[in-house]
Amino acid sequence: QVQLVESGGGSVQAGGSLRLSCSASGRTLSSYVMAWFRQVPGKEREFVAGISRDGGRTNFADSVKGRFTIARGNANIAVYLEMNSLKPEDTAIYYCAATGKYAWTNVPRDYNYWGQGTQVTVSS
Repeated sequence: QVQLVESGGGSVQAGGSLRLSCSASGRTLSSYVMAWFRQVPGKEREFVAGISRDGGRTNFADSVKGRFTIARGNANIAVYLEMNSLKPEDTAIYYCAATGKYAWTNVPRDYNYWGQGTQVTVSS
């Protein structure tokens, strides 16, 4: 069982930056494809960014390309989502997710471990 914990959410003005972190109580995440998703009330959870097990491949939703980056931390015990040039439409609860079953996927149901979510609010 992998228990993911997100941190780093908060409130920021448009154009600002935030860095989200995801860890599993010191457990290595090297065996998992990792991703960030986000959700707003009344809408489906959507893929934001993903990173392969070795960190060599990343993927982003079109809406965040060029503004967000995803990276694995040293010793592979954390995954980070760096969010720049934030827009009000980025406001959502952001979730960290892990899958050990799939080589590469951006489908929420393919991920079997989820964090509790962290709120990101961007004001105009």
